[in-house]
Order: sequence, then structure tokens, then C-alpha cells
Amino acid sequence: MTPAPDMPLADSDQANSTSADRAARFSSLRAGLQVPVVCAPMFLVTGPEMVVAACRAGIVGALPAANARPIEVLDDWMRSIAEQLQAAKDAGQNVAPWAFNLMTHSTNTRLNDELALVARYRPPVVITALGSPKPAIEVVHAYGGLVIGDVVNIKLAKKAAAAGVDGLACISSGAGGHTGSLSPFAFVSAIRSFYDGPIVLGGGISDGFGVAGAIAAGADLVYMGTRFIACEESRAADAYKRMLVECDIDDLIVSASITGTPASWLKPSLAAAGLDPENLPVPGARNYDANRPITARRWVDTWSAGQGVGMVNRIAPMAEIVETLKQDFTKAQDRFRRLHPTGSGDAPRNLPQSPSVADRSHA
Repeated sequence: MTPAPDMPLADSDQANSTSADRAARFSSLRAGLQVPVVCAPMFLVTGPEMVVAACRAGIVGALPAANARPIEVLDDWMRSIAEQLQAAKDAGQNVAPWAFNLMTHSTNTRLNDELALVARYRPPVVITALGSPKPAIEVVHAYGGLVIGDVVNIKLAKKAAAAGVDGLACISSGAGGHTGSLSPFAFVSAIRSFYDGPIVLGGGISDGFGVAGAIAAGADLVYMGTRFIACEESRAADAYKRMLVECDIDDLIVSASITGTPASWLKPSLAAAGLDPENLPVPGARNYDANRPITARRWVDTWSAGQGVGMVNRIAPMAEIVETLKQDFTKAQDRFRRLHPTGSGDAPRNLPQSPSVADRSHA
């Protein structure tokens, strides 16, 4: 099959591109977004429709490999995304790049098959999770793509940086699904003390004001999932979408009991699945093998959400949600300028630049 080139196809120069080249491509990617947001890959929620809608709306749409089974379905989905976005570009539309998320955990027995599809369809960004990013780096860098390592603490962040990733997705406290335990602001500050590359920050951020705060604190992009689960293009069950609209932050619980890894769950969904949210079972062994049928998963009928769940007040199209994020992001920038005028006339309306390691230095 011929991949639809979301970025120029690799040649010998691209295959041996330097970290500086990749940093420049990340900056170019970010500058082309309507708002600096990644629609996070979500289990049983994200499909090709959602990814394409996100990219057309002007944010990065990320497809989780685990949602498409068997591997032939994943092949179809990746081809569909690449072809639809290329067709939109050919028609003169401005579309954001798409990302592909894969689990590099040792239990994922089809990882090599997923990497073969990555090499075929060349997603501009690949996000690795629940394992070392090393298996993806050589494949993605060969065609000039970017690898973002998903991390939940400083130890993992340092390992991913040392492995050669092009950026870090820092999953903090407040994130839906598999979550972290660190404050987003504390996490990004700690990362910036030793890492000068791109940071994607996630954790309870569900509006444009939170996006602006994350960017000002040192992030380059924001990982946002919960806000999009109830979008019209989502594959979430209608009951799941209605539950999100009805719930707030007090309806959440973080537990490793369901998947073996700490995750943020909607208490009503656990109760509906016959579980007692206040007395959950002992966590079992972790198993992220994408060759297993989805119906074999013990968390299929349990639903997750992050601490931004209160911002989900109705089911709406992806484009409408992104437009609201964009408007609130602008309002946040304007508010900052009003409260902290520069004294030099009208401030530029460009997105704020992330502080570098030198910027964060106390020397």
C-alpha cells in the first residue's frame, strides 16, 4: 500500500535527521495548530472518525493502536486516516497532523506488526506508552517522524529522554484513564530543570484557560481527553457520554484494581458493572496484549474520566469544542495582559513560548 504523506517522505537526509531538525519540525507542527492541544488517544473511545475530526478542527488527533483489533482493522483505520487527511490537504484545507499511540509494554505481542504499519503509513507523531520508547524510535526517525514518550514520573522522564525521544508526554494527577500522581505544574517545573525538549502536559486540563496556564508554566502542548469523550465523533457509548454530562469531580476514583495500573474511573460506571467503588478488588497482573479480543478485557464496561469532567456539559461536535477552547485560550491570554501589562504597547498575540532550561535556572 502507498502511504498518504502527511509529511514529506523520508530520504537519506531525513532518515539521518538530527535532534535539531526534529525540534524544528515540532515547532512547525505546533505553530500550525488552532490551539496547542492533542486530543489524547482513549481506549474504546477514539476511532478514525474522531482523529480526522480533531485534525480538521485544528488540533492533533491521536489514534490508540489498542482500539483496532485484529491487526487488519488497524491497517484499515490508519489507511483511512492518512487518505482522508491527504484528501483534505489536496482540497486546500488546513489540517493538523495526526499521531499514533502504541503500547510498548512487554505483554503487547503484536508490537512488531504495529511498528510495520507505522513504517507504512508514517504518522507524523508516534506516542509510546507503558514501556520503553526505544522500539519505536528507529522506525519513526527513519522517515522523519517524531517520537513522544508517555511518562508519569521523573525517573521515567529521564529514561525516555536518555533513550532519544523527541518530546515527553507528562501525565499528571487529574488525568483520566491511566493517570499520574504529580501536580501538573510541579511536574513540568521538575522536567524543565533538566529537559529542554518539547513537553506535552496532561492532567485535568479541560478548557482554554487551563491550556494557557500549562503553556505559560513550561509545556508546549496540552494532552486533553475527557473534554472530547462526549463529542459527536467519539465512539463512546451513548450512556457513557450521558454519564460524563451528569458527573462531576466528586464522582471519580483512582484505582489500579481494574487494569493493574492506577487509573481514574467514574464511580457510577463501576457500580453499574457490579463493583463496589469503595471496596475494589486487589489489582491483577498487567496485560496490554493488543492481540487479545477487546471483549476479553475486564475493563470494557468500566468508564474513565479525568478531573476536568465538570467541563463536559453536553454532547457537541468536535469542531465546536475546539472553537470554544480557542476562544477561551485567547481570553486567558488577554486576561494575563490586562493584569500584567508589558508597558510596551500592544503585546504580540502569538502563543507564549515555553521556558527553556536556562529560563528556569535560579543561578
